[in-house]
Amino acid sequence: MFVKNLTFQSNNLGKQVTLMLTLSPDVDHLYEDVFPVVWKVFKFGKSGPYKASTTYTTQFVFSRAQVEDGKAVGAETFININNGEKTILTEANDVYHFSTPQAGTSGILQAQNHTGTTQEMAVGFVNKGDFMPTPVLFFSDVADGSHVTAKFTPVLRAYITSDYEATSILRGPVETQAILSQDLTGLAQNTTWNLSHDASTGRYTLTHA
Repeated sequence: MFVKNLTFQSNNLGKQVTLMLTLSPDVDHLYEDVFPVVWKVFKFGKSGPYKASTTYTTQFVFSRAQVEDGKAVGAETFININNGEKTILTEANDVYHFSTPQAGTSGILQAQNHTGTTQEMAVGFVNKGDFMPTPVLFFSDVADGSHVTAKFTPVLRAYITSDYEATSILRGPVETQAILSQDLTGLAQNTTWNLSHDASTGRYTLTHA
């Protein structure tokens, strides 16, 4: 398990902007029955210094997702799981439960739905000290008897956009181009990026500090 502490900073940016972060693993059927979830939304001011930090940990989690107004707002129940393991979601007397993870397919996270009804699930991670997990991918309409899988290579994508809020479920591609696409596995434990704005082109960039 590894931990990545990520910091984003600016100084006299010239414009007030919103930086949105997602983690986009390599999965099939993206935007069909599996959808990325907005990780973080940070605001940076026009003048003066600004800094925002977040942490990613490879303690993966499957959850029975709670959705309100297009957001993955919480988890009714969840289970910690590692790469190469699988778990089963069941229901008894209106109480949902994930089984203790067992060995599965190498490099794959898998959750099976044995509740008798269609479910909404999410896969994400939980940082040390946090009670609730952070959702990364949302799976809609998981049929009874079926399963969801994720091959989790965490690719951080950053966008300049104010169209979304944290935990929003992205039902389609973000309309603005990402200013950063970075596989987190290749980073040091602590990484800082400088956010800058080129007034002549209007472009924003993130560069290593």
